[in-house]
Formats: sequence, C-alpha cells, structure tokens
Amino acid sequence: MHADVLVIGAHPDDIELSCAGTVAKLVRQGRSVAMAELTEGELGTRGNRIIRRREAAAAARILGVTIRRNLRIPDGRVELNRKNLLKVITLIRELRPSLLIIPHSRERHPDHEHTHFLCKEAWFYAGLRKLETRIHGVPQKPFRPDNYITFMQKFEFQPSFIVDVTDEFDVRMAAIRAHASQFHNPHSKDPETLLSKPEFLDHIRIRAEYFGQMIGVRYGEPFHASVPLGVKSPFDLVLSRG
Repeated sequence: MHADVLVIGAHPDDIELSCAGTVAKLVRQGRSVAMAELTEGELGTRGNRIIRRREAAAAARILGVTIRRNLRIPDGRVELNRKNLLKVITLIRELRPSLLIIPHSRERHPDHEHTHFLCKEAWFYAGLRKLETRIHGVPQKPFRPDNYITFMQKFEFQPSFIVDVTDEFDVRMAAIRAHASQFHNPHSKDPETLLSKPEFLDHIRIRAEYFGQMIGVRYGEPFHASVPLGVKSPFDLVLSRG
C-alpha cells in the first residue's frame, strides 16, 4: 500500500489543527494521502486513548483519508533514539510517499519539536540501503521521499508558501471538531486547557484568514520548505492584488 503524501504529527489532533485543509485539497485532487501520529496522546488532560483513537478515525473519514496509522510511541517520550527512528523509517518505506509533511522545528510542545527531528532523520536514513528494516518479517527496500515540508502549530514562522484552503475550510473545521474531547464543552468535568477555551476554534479560523489574506484568498495554511522551491511558470503563483 503506497501513498503520494505522508503527513506525520505527534498527537492525534495535530495534523487537523495545522493542515487539514491541505490534506482535504490533496485528496480532492486525487492524491493518496496517509496520516500518522507518533503517540496516542495519552498524557493529554482531556480524553483518553480509546476516545482519541475514535476521534482520529472519524476525522480521517471526514477528510477522505483511508490510511491512518499510530506508531504508539509513549506520549511525552518522543525521543530521538534507534527504536523510534526505525518505527518511522519502517512506515516511510512501507508507504513510499513522494512528499513528507511534518511539524516545524521550533515549537511550544517538546513532543512537536522532537517529532520534527525524528522524522527529519528518518526521512534521510530511510534511503540508506545498509540500514535494514523489516515489515511482517519481510526485508524492506530503501526509500527516501523526494522532500519534506513543515506545518505550523503554536509558534509562527515566515512561510515558504501558503496553500489556498478556502474551498476546503468547512471540511477542515469538521475534521478538527471530530476531536470533540479536546475542545470546549460546558458539560465536561475535565480541567480546562488551551484548546478547550471557548474562543480557541475562533482563533483557528482567524489564523487561517490571516494567512489567506496574504495571498488574496479567504483562508490559507502556511508551510516552510528547507530547500528552494521551483515553479514551472510565474503564472502558477497565487498572489494578493494591491
């Protein structure tokens, strides 16, 4: 089973909160997109493993994603070690995506930063033929995605490009709301978190509007690339007029 794109986050709702619109756009364009999170988010203040697993599956269905994996690395222990590295390498070699999308390197949550560096190393080492991995007892062939890009979470960065997700925004928000245990619920007895404040989802919309207006559209999602990006024509660019 192969995928054109593999998107990896640390926790079950990270991808949805960061780039679900882009995922939905790629799916609508006929691309095969796989989603994966490293942990089950079991240290989260709200919800539990079972609830968050159900929510992640529901969000994937909303986005049209049929491949979603969880590597079950312990939450709060996304460490750059050989065991974790081989888990990510094995996934990359199994799905063989052309593009890898991962968290940015500078983030508020340590797991998010650690996920970046773990995935970056896995991206490189997955291409080395002398580093052996197996899946279901069968040796895997080396494979390195063409490139990786990073998505924005809490901390902002200067985007390399912004994806217009105006047409996908309602789907994006529906996928986010699928993680209902994490957001405001006046009947919940769980402690309040940053995500469960009543205004949090409004902030998500406002940020998407902010990046959208930079390119002259209603909603946008920002990404950073570690290498220069080429276009076949300047007319492929989406530019803000004015």
